[in-house]
Amino acid sequence: MAIASFSIDPVILKLPRYASLKISVKQTTTFFLRHLPVLCVSFLLLGAATPKILAALSDAPSNNHAKGPVPSRQWAYQEAADYVITDAKIYTEDPFHQTVEAIAIRDGKIIFTGSATDAGKLIGPKTKVERAQGRLVLPGLVDAHIHPMGIVDFGGCSLQSKAKTLAEIATFVHGCVQRMNVTPGHWLSVTDWEYGGGNQADPGHPTLRAALDAASVENPIVLMGWDGHHAAFNTPALALAKNSDGKVVGYSKQTLAADFAQYKIYVGVDASGEPTGDIADQGWNPIDSSEVAREEHRKLVEAPERLAQRLASAGITAVQDANSDSGGYEVYDELIQKNQLTFRLNLDQFFLPEDFRDHNGRIDYDKLLAQANAVRDKYKSNPLVRADAVKVYADGVPEANPNNVPPTLGNSPRPVPYLQPIFTKDAEGKLSVAGYVDVASPVCIHARAKPEDYSSKEAIADFIKKYGYHPEQCAISYGTPEHAPAIFNEYIKRAHLAGYTIHVHSISDEAVHMAIDAIEQARAADGNTSHPDTLAHVQFVTPEDVERLGRDGLYLAFTYSWIYAEPSGYDLSIVPFFDKVSGNSYEAFHNPNSYYERTTYPTKSAKEAGAILVAGSDAPVLTKDPQPFVNMEFGVTRARHGLRPMSPQQRLNIRDLIDAYTINGARALNRAAEIGSLEVGKSADFIIVDQNVLALADQGHPERIGDTKVLETWFMGRKIFSAPQP
Repeated sequence: MAIASFSIDPVILKLPRYASLKISVKQTTTFFLRHLPVLCVSFLLLGAATPKILAALSDAPSNNHAKGPVPSRQWAYQEAADYVITDAKIYTEDPFHQTVEAIAIRDGKIIFTGSATDAGKLIGPKTKVERAQGRLVLPGLVDAHIHPMGIVDFGGCSLQSKAKTLAEIATFVHGCVQRMNVTPGHWLSVTDWEYGGGNQADPGHPTLRAALDAASVENPIVLMGWDGHHAAFNTPALALAKNSDGKVVGYSKQTLAADFAQYKIYVGVDASGEPTGDIADQGWNPIDSSEVAREEHRKLVEAPERLAQRLASAGITAVQDANSDSGGYEVYDELIQKNQLTFRLNLDQFFLPEDFRDHNGRIDYDKLLAQANAVRDKYKSNPLVRADAVKVYADGVPEANPNNVPPTLGNSPRPVPYLQPIFTKDAEGKLSVAGYVDVASPVCIHARAKPEDYSSKEAIADFIKKYGYHPEQCAISYGTPEHAPAIFNEYIKRAHLAGYTIHVHSISDEAVHMAIDAIEQARAADGNTSHPDTLAHVQFVTPEDVERLGRDGLYLAFTYSWIYAEPSGYDLSIVPFFDKVSGNSYEAFHNPNSYYERTTYPTKSAKEAGAILVAGSDAPVLTKDPQPFVNMEFGVTRARHGLRPMSPQQRLNIRDLIDAYTINGARALNRAAEIGSLEVGKSADFIIVDQNVLALADQGHPERIGDTKVLETWFMGRKIFSAPQP
């Protein structure tokens, strides 16, 4: 039915913009009478559609900020509120992104947002009023990719992600052994090792293994990289490696060629082929260091409230546990039982499909999904907990270890082989790229065809002296996916068909491509595009795949604090293996036309293509602190303090980052009807911070955003955190 158009006398409406119209009162009356039936039906239809229109506005992905007139207030009730927060700058994150002065709460829900004057009408004799002194109020933050089991600091030893030489690492770890009184034979774990920077060798500490041996040979030691994918072990730890028969054979040159051949790509070796101690991802499997994890888990089960407090102090009121398992469920169940679950929790259930092979070697997906369904059903009645997503790894990590001879390559799959740079060292141990191995040369063809010709120390030394690089640098490596593609695709399809949202760890360009393919196939199988399927990390994406991310409306959980340039540190572990560069400088490593610079963390391009940006700290990776405002700062600046930016054309606006941490995060967790914005009817989850991050960015000081402190955190209308008074 068509809706008639009409004009109204400006005298009646008192609207200046209609002043040019010449319509009499009589004409207007005649018009209304003639069209009254049509108008009545039209208004009824419009009234019925209005809630759906408003709901659609609320649920639409927030990739743009609406402009134009906005309502001055929202009302839900006329009776008195339980709480009123006033004298504030409340960034509501509603569809119009309006800022208001006051908010009123009743029974844990928002009943009003608007002016301080109107909020005063909801103040009764029992209403508690808090004046925010002009502070910024934001919706409670959503961390869409975090590992909560690791964010509580129970002490221990941490290198705090600072670059150190191998000699400095040896001294530090030795101090840990003494300070913590580790009994001989028991494990010591040292966390937050900066694997991508520092690690310069010296004659007394030629490898990581040697450095850790210098710290102790009475204790197995693991040095955990800040990313959770790199680690280093001393000799006693390497000696504990078990083969597939469960026999302890230890990591060595011989076992890498036999028992552990499948892990060779993950294990660093020296010029003679012996393990240097640094091992990534699946290469850890043969070494049982679970003693460390069991002790941390025990502490957390005994004090689960510390986890909730840590999140509240960071302003986080909703999380997605990006790798949940039975140990985590035990901690969460303690919080639930003690009524201390002060955050909304989405669980990404993690399973290895290969663990579900039957006696014929086939993967029993039904058995796997039955276990997942049991967990999903367990929490179904709890409104704060959902277990309706699964976590899948597409790849490991793309970083190499340039300090090793030969350099250990990344293991993430690539569409082209990793390059083989030739490094030189100056007097201070600083690495520079001197050239590249021609893997297509007759020398390399022979080295690959006849590796036995270069198996002795003497032959290797002669080769290096003659050609300037190790013979194993003739290797051609594309990396390797975490799962066989057939398993990866089938698992994602089966999980999607079972109603699960898919959350994929995908870092390298080929891994991102694989993840998009698998999700598209899964959606084609069930026709369901409503799940907020998510890719996490997304460090490298080709322009073609950026367009696919947008076309498919995928959610991208970037960890923005990883986005920075560091030529003397992290850059060395990756840029020379992706692009041919020379020397060691910002200009060499961050050429705007290079593949690395054009494809790394394409945050702005992905948003413009239509992908939905969310935020995932990945804590305790890099730091146990989820540091949401540091992530926001780096999303805007793409630079560490004092350093030049990485691919500055991909910088985001501060409002994009707030969207990622609020309404978009809520949508990624399928909770946009409950949280993500400060609107009437939603849960009163919000934070008060000590500085206006919007103003800082608008006034040209985004580098100060990371200094922002949370003063208060409110969850379901209750204050759960107050910062200590200075």
